This record gives sequence, C-alpha cells and structure tokens, in this order.
Amino acid sequence: MRYTDDIIEEVRSKNDIVDVISQYVKLTRKGSSYFGLCPFHNEKTGSFSVTPSKQMYYCFGCGAGGNVFNFVMQYENYSFGEALGQLAERAGVQLPKIEYSKENREKAERRQILLEINKQAAQYFYYQLRRENGKTALKYLQDRNLTDETMNKFGLGYSDKYSNDLYKFLKAKGYSDELLRESGLFNVDEKKGMYDKFWNRVIFPIMDVNNRVIGFGGRVMGDAKPKYLNSPETKIFDKSRNLYGLNVARTTRKNYIIVCEGYMDVITMHQAGFTNAVASLGTALTSGHASLLKRYTKEVLLLYDSDDAGVRAAQRAIPILRDAGLNSRVVSLKPYKDPDEFIKAMGAEAFEERLEKARDSFMFRVSSAERKFAMDEPQGQNQFFEECAQLLLEMQDELERNLYIEAIVKEYRQYHVNADDLRKRVNRLAMKGTALENKNQIKTLQNENRPEKRKRESAAHLAQKLMLTWLVTYPKIFDQVEKYLKPEDFVEELYQKVARMLFEQHAAGDVNPARLLNVFTDSDEQQEVASLFNATIHLESAEEQQKAFSDTLIRILEESLNYKNNHWDPTDMSALQGVIKAKKDLEALKRRQNELKVTFEE
Repeated sequence: MRYTDDIIEEVRSKNDIVDVISQYVKLTRKGSSYFGLCPFHNEKTGSFSVTPSKQMYYCFGCGAGGNVFNFVMQYENYSFGEALGQLAERAGVQLPKIEYSKENREKAERRQILLEINKQAAQYFYYQLRRENGKTALKYLQDRNLTDETMNKFGLGYSDKYSNDLYKFLKAKGYSDELLRESGLFNVDEKKGMYDKFWNRVIFPIMDVNNRVIGFGGRVMGDAKPKYLNSPETKIFDKSRNLYGLNVARTTRKNYIIVCEGYMDVITMHQAGFTNAVASLGTALTSGHASLLKRYTKEVLLLYDSDDAGVRAAQRAIPILRDAGLNSRVVSLKPYKDPDEFIKAMGAEAFEERLEKARDSFMFRVSSAERKFAMDEPQGQNQFFEECAQLLLEMQDELERNLYIEAIVKEYRQYHVNADDLRKRVNRLAMKGTALENKNQIKTLQNENRPEKRKRESAAHLAQKLMLTWLVTYPKIFDQVEKYLKPEDFVEELYQKVARMLFEQHAAGDVNPARLLNVFTDSDEQQEVASLFNATIHLESAEEQQKAFSDTLIRILEESLNYKNNHWDPTDMSALQGVIKAKKDLEALKRRQNELKVTFEE
C-alpha cells in the first residue's frame, strides 16, 4: 500500500532523528550537530554526524546518509514499508488500515493461524530438547561444540521418537486436522491417519526476515534416511525465497553476506562471530534468493563444501547472483570440507583470513573450466581459451571485459596467449552468434579498444553540491542567491531536481531537506541526495566565506552557460538570445564579484 505524503511526513516529523539514532549509536554534541562512530563501516574516529536542524544524518567516511526513514532502513535492513511501520508505532501514529476483500481477509487470517501453529511447534520442540527424552539430541549438539547461548539463539529443538507427540500437543490446542495438514508438519496415511513428519530429529526452526517461524529442518538421530528433512512448501514457506539465518544476518555490519550449504554451517559461523552467514534450504540458489539478498547487500561470498558438488553449486550460483546485480567471490577452505571442520581445526582468525582471500567469482569459473581440458596439449589449450571467450561474452560492460581479458592473459601467460588473441576470439563469437547472446546482448565489439569515459567529481559538481548545502544550512541566503541562480542552472540532472524542490520549499516558506528525501525511493539516490546537503570546505573568516560564495556562484553559472551553448537549438532564435544575455550577465557579475555579500547564519 502506498501511503500519502502527508502520512509519511507526519511519521517522519514525529520521530526526531537524534532520539531515534541515539537508540543505536552513542552520540556526542559538537556545535550544532551530534557525532559518533558510524554503524555502517568500521572506524575509530567519529565521522558520523546527525544534524537536528536538517533532521538528517551523514557519514563523512563512507557516505551513508539520509533522513530517519533511511537510517532505520539501512540499519535494520528494512524495506520502506517496514521502516514506516516501526516509526509510526514508535510515534503513536495510526497508519490507515488496508481494506481487504472477504477472500483476501480469509487468506490473511489463514496465514496468521499457520504462523501461530509453527510458533507453537517451535516452542514444543525447544522444550523437548531440554527434557530427559532430548538428552541424545542435546549431546549431539554439544559434541558439535554448540553453546547453550547459540542453541537458544537459533531456537534449536528436538522431536521425540514417538510419531504422534506433536500431533497430540497441537490437537489439544484446538487446531483442526485440515489446518494441521496445511502446516506441513504432518504426514497422512490411510492406515495410520495423521502423524508427525519430524520424529527423533534435532530440529532447526526456519524463520523469515521478520523472525516468524515459517518451517523446520530436522537432522535424524540414528541411521534413518533422509539424514536431513525439511518442511514442504506451504502457504507461508517458499524455499526459493527464504534463506536460513537471514533474520539475523540482515543486520550485519559487514559489507557482504556469506552463503553456505547447511544449517550447521550457518550456526557454527555465527557462534564464531561471523553473523553474516546464511544458507539455502535444501535447494540450489535461485533467482528468488538472489533478489532477497539484493535487499541487504551488494556482495556475496560463496562458501560451499570443497568437494565437486560444492564447486558445481558455486558455478551455478555465480551467474544467478550476477544477473541480480550482485558481486560475488568464492571462498576456498581446502583442505577442510566445510566451515565447521575449518573453524574447529584452525580457529576464527584463520577463517577470517580465508574470507579476505576469497577469489573473484569470474576467475573462479575460469579456473574451474581449466580443469576440464588437457592443458598439456595444444587442442586442450585451444578449447580452454574458447570457453574463456564464451564466459567473457556474457559481460556487457566493455571496460570490465577488457580487465578480465588482461587478468586471464596474466594468469595463463605460460601458454603465450595475448590480449589481442583473446579479444579477437570474443569478437568472432559475438559476430557469429552464440547461445549466450540470448542471455546477454552485448555492445558492438568494433570499438572494443576505445577507452571508457568515467564520471568523476569535477569542480563544477562540487560547486553545485556546496551551493545546495549552503541553501539548506543557511536558508537566509536564498533571497540573495535567487537574484542570480535558477534551478535549471544546476546542470546535473539529480542536482537540478533537488534544487527545484528546494526553491519550491523556500517559496512556500519551509526549507525542509528531510521531507524532500521522502521523494527518493532508490537507496543510491537517497545517499547521493544526502551528500548534496553535506558538502564541506574549511572557511575560517568572513572574507573566506564571501570569496567561496562568489567563486561557487560564478562556477555554477559558467557551467550553466557552457551547457546552454552546447544544447541550444540553432532554429530557436529566442534560445540564442537567451545564451547571449546569460553570457553578458555573467561577465557583468564577474566584474563586480567583490560586491557579492552573504551572511552564513543559521
């Protein structure tokens, strides 16, 4: 549901940003702002600022910034709707109720009952592990070096060896057989009737990102098959869109999430301090998993078992993550099979070192391809470089493709292949057409060697940022600035959009950057806009302030004039007259630059 701008602003205005962030970060007042250690990157000196007058936060170290909604979204890894709900509850704001149809209301109520059944089952399993009947399961977990704290944190439990204990427990709570069948916790047999799906197993409750129990995994105590058993898919449990441990890992302060194979891998890593580990639920990584991960991170470390099956799983996962826009690297734990073995043998510090040495995922695919061919023979080498060319063809970005061509040439220089040879092979495949073309339409490769233009922070960009920061921080200068500048003089598209909104706010008598941020829903845009209101240069005296202001103003007008010169329509005489007038006005302003006076007062 999309709430109105008035409701969103009411929630924001009733949650003072200093009060909210103080619940997460220790802040110290310095002048008109508060400072503390940034919660979004590791630092020793406080570069994280919170400004009450702007109702915004900004880190001068990592660039994180925004209003109170952005902070809660970034810290808690919430969607906007989740952040709005939490802050509305905190401020006592009643959000409009969503009007359900009768059918949708019944579905929602059914889902809620299924969630309650799973919660009751999790509590039951938790209790059984700590009873006399759960001694064998408890010893198994203790032998795996799990502490009581870890077992409690993950809600681990035990299903007794009798196959109707949970059924009798939930029937006593008044649930119907129909609902219990829908929960996925029971099997149905013509002779036996309904009986427990999980029995004589260690139980791993599976939670969604909101900490609701949606399913279970069970590890058998004994030699029965299968060794691990998962809940079937139900109305509340979709294996392809949930990850074990993500409810904890989503709040990690690391800039990556580790994806591994199983429950015990996740639990072992969390106990060792690596609380950013998750696992898929008995399935290969899917596009649904990748989309879910994209909400919480930009990089994934793949940590599968070091056997052939683990290598294949990593190879399948890499293109899926890439298609979702995620960077990925691959961790090697050799000679150990999995994280549990490695951490027990080598410890957490050595494990951290392996994470830091995680291999670029594309080069991992290249090295995996190498093992398929007889590299001591010319034919095998040729087949290998043909496969490299096919992998390179997946890349749409020319610069990225060129960088990997150079990396392959460097890695395999003993075969005397050069970059031009490999580039020609890629070009030939592109012109010929391959199955990969259907997946990724790459750019024309005729201009392969043309250097890519890179966007850089120019003096013109900085001037526009400074002016926007001053307009927000010192609104009294608006009257002077408006004599010379219009929103369209900010030639950078995003800057112009922000300038237009600020000028409109000023005309309405309320310059409010935190409210302005409500308009931007993309996280990258939010961060960029926040940086526009936090540009700084060191100015000590009034003379320095005047000089900085006049230089910045003239720089913006120069850039605006250049843009008009390059974009006016030759058939539009009024546009030409506008360019001529702008040039004359700028020359006149430069002649009396020393007369430009502003007062930087809040």
